[in-house]
Amino acid sequence: MSEGHPIKAVLIAGPTASGKSALALELASRADGVVINADSMQVYRDLRIITARPTQDEETRVPHRLYAHVDAAVNFSAGAWVADAAKALEEARAGGRLPILIGGTGLYFKALTAGLSVVPPIPAELREDVRARLERNGVEALHAELAIRDPRAAERLNLRDRTRIARALEVIEATGRSLLDWHHEGQPPLLSKDSFRAVFLAPERDELYARIDARFDAMLGAGALDEVERLAARGLDPLLPAMKAHGVPALIRHLRGELSLEEAATIARADTRHYAKRQFTWFRHQLPEFEWVKPEQAKRWLAAAADGARASG
Repeated sequence: MSEGHPIKAVLIAGPTASGKSALALELASRADGVVINADSMQVYRDLRIITARPTQDEETRVPHRLYAHVDAAVNFSAGAWVADAAKALEEARAGGRLPILIGGTGLYFKALTAGLSVVPPIPAELREDVRARLERNGVEALHAELAIRDPRAAERLNLRDRTRIARALEVIEATGRSLLDWHHEGQPPLLSKDSFRAVFLAPERDELYARIDARFDAMLGAGALDEVERLAARGLDPLLPAMKAHGVPALIRHLRGELSLEEAATIARADTRHYAKRQFTWFRHQLPEFEWVKPEQAKRWLAAAADGARASG
């Protein structure tokens, strides 16, 4: 951020297992802050363990917002998160607290700092019809249908990307307009470019991957399999975001007898490592305003952020 402008928020991003939560907790303690979730999986109340949500002890140390406030049956969107985040920011400011937004979901931070396209709500019956056609006819047939209705969107999508193909088709059917067109119109950002400090924690890859593997093993030890079993018992649409949280699909396959627990864990660890790699790429290209720091430099960055928050308070 530019010098001379008051800090109205601090943004802490980074790949999964990079140490974001500890940094946010310490900053909130030092700067009278409130921690606001910017992770698309930690919004779901059904998934505390498998998404590494803050512990109950951590949540009692400083105020936390937008965690576990959405049911897994809800297809929660970035637009819905922006609306909730706007309320959380207003509440924090009204209480004289520093908003600290933390997470790994790049689209949420992009919406926060650059705005977001607004697609009208899709009628539930239309969404269910598209999902039924996807299951009945397969992703190739749905992509062929999209190519007729919205060739520009179809051309940009991977032929195997079930979720985005279904999303693009339901938008063109519901609105008569391409999803690409909606992306050009939208909400303004919640934060102006000079009103925040933003950091991206960037551990060395080998170190990060080792932490990811160890953390998944710890999740299993803490009861992640039981948590996923309770979720699976609800019989929800497998295309819902909560059903695709890292580790959930593989553990469900284990519960069905399709994989051993070790095979499921191997898949989950690999999926999470691949996601972390995509996070590095996305933030580097989409959010250049974030300062990249190594975890060992985070304490120094935190001290500067806390000082800046006090100076602007």
